[in-house]
Amino acid sequence: MFKNFINIGFNIESFISIFGILIGLVVLILFLKLNWKKYGLLFILSALVGNILCYIFVKLNFYSFPYLLFPKILIMPLTPITFSFPIIVLIAVRYSPNHWGWKIPFYWTIVHVGMFWETWLLENTRLIEYNFKWDFWDSYTWWWIFFLIFEWVGGIIVPENLRKPINIQSLRFGKLGWAIIHFILIVTIFLGGYYLGSL
Repeated sequence: MFKNFINIGFNIESFISIFGILIGLVVLILFLKLNWKKYGLLFILSALVGNILCYIFVKLNFYSFPYLLFPKILIMPLTPITFSFPIIVLIAVRYSPNHWGWKIPFYWTIVHVGMFWETWLLENTRLIEYNFKWDFWDSYTWWWIFFLIFEWVGGIIVPENLRKPINIQSLRFGKLGWAIIHFILIVTIFLGGYYLGSL
């Protein structure tokens, strides 16, 4: 009876889903220890918006999720989504640079890393499947919209004393942050171009 409701097996989909939930839960606890009211509110808001958007897109048949942990009761991976995108929001809001001129490459890097893993999951697992109304650029656009909106919301909810923005000096030419950002962007742009060219 237990197996009729929970779809867990010895497969990559189960492993990624459970591992992602556990990591997300640990990170969430760490943020709640910093300030459970502020970061808790930001987590709840981003989780609500993220799941509502996902539900709408699934109902519109933009994409689907062939593998689900609870296939009998859900049409989307509610728990993995709750412990993935909102957790990234918490991390991004806490560490994003103070000035918008530096926030853009910071979020650009986050979006590209996220899209890399989404594309990998799309091609190598049954966790997500694009339908004919949805493609790579739709996901890319909505990653940007979601995280920039919650950067703004997070700036309202989370005060400066609870944030730890990256020192912009580490992002300047020749510094480690600069090297990391450029490495990620160059590699993901190359891989993205290769992927789109192979479709």
